[in-house]
Amino acid sequence: MTASKKMLIAAAIITILLIAGTVIYLQYFGKRRLIVSTTTSLYDTGLLDVIEKAFEARHPIDVNFIPVGTGVAIQNAKNGDADVTLVHSPKLERSFLEEGYGVCRKIIAYNFFAIVGPEADSAGIRGLNATEALKRIAAYGESQTQKTWVSRSDNSGTHQKEQSLWTASGYNYSEIKIKSWYARADTGMGGTLLMAEEFSAYTLTDMGTYLKYSKDDRISLKTLVTEGKEMLNVYSVIAVNHTRHPSVNFEDAITLIKFLVSEEGQQLIESHGASDYGQSLFLGAVQPLKQNSSQQVVQWIQDYSFFNGSECPPEYRDGHPELYS
Repeated sequence: MTASKKMLIAAAIITILLIAGTVIYLQYFGKRRLIVSTTTSLYDTGLLDVIEKAFEARHPIDVNFIPVGTGVAIQNAKNGDADVTLVHSPKLERSFLEEGYGVCRKIIAYNFFAIVGPEADSAGIRGLNATEALKRIAAYGESQTQKTWVSRSDNSGTHQKEQSLWTASGYNYSEIKIKSWYARADTGMGGTLLMAEEFSAYTLTDMGTYLKYSKDDRISLKTLVTEGKEMLNVYSVIAVNHTRHPSVNFEDAITLIKFLVSEEGQQLIESHGASDYGQSLFLGAVQPLKQNSSQQVVQWIQDYSFFNGSECPPEYRDGHPELYS
């Protein structure tokens, strides 16, 4: 082989390596990064994995989900440590917008919380509404030496809901949480369910995480109190305000929001878990709200999650009216 041929072959190999390197770089390093602070109830069910795969297949964006309790997720967003947040606590979400940290809130999904407990149901709450059930659990707890109730106690959306339910049942939550029968998990929903299983105790859970842990035979707890307006669980997505934190990836945050409210995004939410659990873990909220459907649950969502008559009043829409048409 002549020297010139060797040089041509060497040049060809170098060219191929350069092209391959460029492709690898673009594939793994050329993507824009989007950080999403989110709740563990969405992450533990596997829904976010499905959304990430579909979204990244259509956009050169590397989505990074940070699953924590809603309180921490919103605080991360307030600190500018996330570009968008996906949570389920209307009270905290409202403050997030009003304090100038978030914009472009969209309600994307809902399901229901449930009170679960041992099959024996020693407190006798099966089939009651939430307030009556908590009264019986409290009374039963006072007669016991072991833990009767397990709380996430992590300022998550679930913990916020629990506190509101105790208050609606006529109790002072500050007094309830120090009772000897009240256990603090200080962890995510999955860990809380496992602790309730260990104690044969009751707890409040989102249905998505409960169904997954139940199907995986990690818990034997049964659903005893379900559905009803007071048990509604609504999920929203909110972009971090780029005027407050100029370094956030606001453009791609809006792209993710548009994907979640799109027909494809809503279908992914609606279908997730249906084949494995015999029911969808989450229900899409976009179309029912857009159509102002006569379904009772639409009125419940509006009563529970709207403020000033809207999921996102105009002053917080940051020039994106297309999200609300």
